[in-house]
Amino acid sequence: MEQQEKKSYFRGMMDKIVTVANMEVFPSSKPAPEPPVQDGEATGELAGEPELQKKPVLNPFGVVDLFGKLKLGLQKTKEGLVGRIDTLLLGKKTIDADTFEELEEILITSDIGVKTTVELIRTLEQRLGRNELKDGEALRAALKEEILIRLTAHHTPLDINSGKPFVLLVIGVNGVGKTTTIGKLASRFTASGHKVLLAAADTFRAAAAEQLIVWGKRAGVDVIRHKEGADPAAVVFDACKAAVARGVDILIVDTAGRLHTKVNLMEEMKKIRRVIDREIPGAPHETLLVLDAATGQNATSQARLFKEAAGVTGLALTKLDGTAKGGIVVAVSHEFALPVRYIGVGESIEDLRDFDPQEFTDALFQT
Repeated sequence: MEQQEKKSYFRGMMDKIVTVANMEVFPSSKPAPEPPVQDGEATGELAGEPELQKKPVLNPFGVVDLFGKLKLGLQKTKEGLVGRIDTLLLGKKTIDADTFEELEEILITSDIGVKTTVELIRTLEQRLGRNELKDGEALRAALKEEILIRLTAHHTPLDINSGKPFVLLVIGVNGVGKTTTIGKLASRFTASGHKVLLAAADTFRAAAAEQLIVWGKRAGVDVIRHKEGADPAAVVFDACKAAVARGVDILIVDTAGRLHTKVNLMEEMKKIRRVIDREIPGAPHETLLVLDAATGQNATSQARLFKEAAGVTGLALTKLDGTAKGGIVVAVSHEFALPVRYIGVGESIEDLRDFDPQEFTDALFQT
């Protein structure tokens, strides 16, 4: 019954929308409908907002403790990775081959990845050979340092002033949290004074556009969409035209949750990119791949194939608060030489954080 009521509500809304040349603009001033929950993309805030009722993490001065929230969000990874490392190294006075073998197993099973793990172990062994690692405590500190080096190597913040309109193309498979990530980014950009427009180019998944409209209304931004099943490239064309005409600062394009193994869908992605570049030369300025950290090594496979087929320039890793597989952040960034732009460590808007390698490693390794 509830689903029928929601569908009726959406149909009623659709009847009221003014359509010009098949383009529908959902202004931010209209009341937001209750969002549907589907494919794992409408959780937390998009499912009645239970997370907003949680008490914030405060420091001793009564101010929201952002670092404390990050530590809390990474708690499962800390326990699964650093907790096991601490158990291995606690009280060790000497470092031997068995220690490195056990450390290697911990890193691999924590989704640091085979390639990155082998490199880390080799580097640590070389440091041992130079008598830099006297005991377990020194090895722990060296590991933290080496992880930070790899996270920092490709780290660059997203420069949204590199184009106007700055076009942010968001890609990734269904269920990773693309639409939620887009909504949170729209809220952040709007709060910082930027004029934002959203394009609902996911015309295949039922209710995908409705979810984006909900986020658009919360963020106070318009959404350009066509009817379900329409050509995604046509939606993007209209959105680009609207962005230029309105003097928009940032255009964020939501795309279908394409399976990276489907060649025809990847061809559709290339078509979208061609349309964007034709209407706004040099765009998209950023192709952000959203990955679900909880999928572990499957996220690595997605990163590899999407980078080859879709020209990925940055990463966002979601749901780190619900997994012990946070080591995947290190793996995908280092292995594919891609900057991690954002990490999700909770359901609230502020829990989508700009990625800071130093802050990330400190949160993991701090006792």
